[in-house]
Amino acid sequence: MAGVTRDRMTYMVNHNERYFEMIDTGGIGINDVDQLDEEIESQIQQGIQLAHILMFVVDVKDGLTNLDETIARRLRALNKPVLLVANKCDGENWENAAQEFQRLGLAAPIVVSAKNNRNKEELLDALLQLMPQDLEADADDLSEPEMKIAVVGRRNVGKSTFINTLVQSPRMIVSEVPGTTRDSIDVRFEIDGKTMVAIDTPGLKRGKSIKNDIDFYSDHRAHRTIRYADVVLMFFDCSQRIARIDQQLCGYIEQNHKPCIFVVNKWDKMAPHMPTEAWSEYLRENFASMNYVPIAFVTGQDGRNVRKLLNHAQMLFKQSRERVTTGDLNRIIQRALAAQSPPVTGTKRPKIYYATQVSSQPPTIVIKCNDPNYFPNTYRRYLMNFIRDEVRFGEIPIRLLMDRRVSLSAEERAGAEPPDLGMTEKELQRFESKKAKAKAKAKDDDEFLEDF
Repeated sequence: MAGVTRDRMTYMVNHNERYFEMIDTGGIGINDVDQLDEEIESQIQQGIQLAHILMFVVDVKDGLTNLDETIARRLRALNKPVLLVANKCDGENWENAAQEFQRLGLAAPIVVSAKNNRNKEELLDALLQLMPQDLEADADDLSEPEMKIAVVGRRNVGKSTFINTLVQSPRMIVSEVPGTTRDSIDVRFEIDGKTMVAIDTPGLKRGKSIKNDIDFYSDHRAHRTIRYADVVLMFFDCSQRIARIDQQLCGYIEQNHKPCIFVVNKWDKMAPHMPTEAWSEYLRENFASMNYVPIAFVTGQDGRNVRKLLNHAQMLFKQSRERVTTGDLNRIIQRALAAQSPPVTGTKRPKIYYATQVSSQPPTIVIKCNDPNYFPNTYRRYLMNFIRDEVRFGEIPIRLLMDRRVSLSAEERAGAEPPDLGMTEKELQRFESKKAKAKAKAKDDDEFLEDF
């Protein structure tokens, strides 16, 4: 489908130990269905200006067209090397057809098939031959970013404007047309010498509103970006009511245990008419299960409060990697049990033996008990909230698992006794060592940390 790409897409490529960045732009001369031709052309021109080598891709199956000749004249006028690439040569029978493109006055085309990965190595070799020997990708572009931030939300909430303000450049096409952004686009920027990546995502639609492949893949890429990100900025337009798509999107963020900030954008429009507390309460009412999520009020267009927002995002990322010692965690559990014991149903008496944090990003806590079924969801939520108030990572999702302890027969074989919450740190470590040996012998303990 022609005209899908609008913004500039960049990709870092490594070939024969040389790194270079490739820039994909929208198609030249394509009439955009949303009348964004000028904005797309601006992105194309910026890509041409940034490039050292221009790769002109033509369609063999369409043959030589007037538009191809127009583009060739434009590129020949530039003082830059141009590599002609004849795409969709799915077999040798198409190679002869590709020769007609030599009439464009450029070097003989490299015949490839992107779909079938044909002649990829030959194309990369040709690019390296045109590349100056002293030209190499910037070292900062090769390093892994310190943090990956996903910018998500429904359509027209100001995500692309926020990205442009962040990098102080018209990196993304900004328009009043809903659905302008179609891809998830990585944009690198720096704060205090640290390299970070902000990922602009397509605005999401409700399921029944997805009418074509572009909408489907846009939604798919947005969800994939959430899974990939370290921190998610969930954008809201302060002039619009919360919709079902917002709730679905927040549910997906929560389901993937991602640190998140609710970002109320365009606040300059609402500030004279409403206090921030009113919108905060509105968010808390609609997303009660995410009451730990911090809320930021920004104006993406002029950058108001954007730096504070990014600083808070860094704090959440740091929290996601925090750990609490087993001793401290068990003292917290002791206090939680003293404040409110788990409910007793009939003869079933719930008992907690100990707790430990087994991983981070997200922080994951396993509570060993006599039977997870004895602890209703209401009490689990109580424990979660109590822990959240006591640890240093209270503003991010915490994964809490209730697990049946290793069977007594296995513990006895290993010479271990069930621990209690009054154990010291060293005593708990010794117990953990004995328990590990017991677990190796206990063939019937299939439930132990089955999620890991």
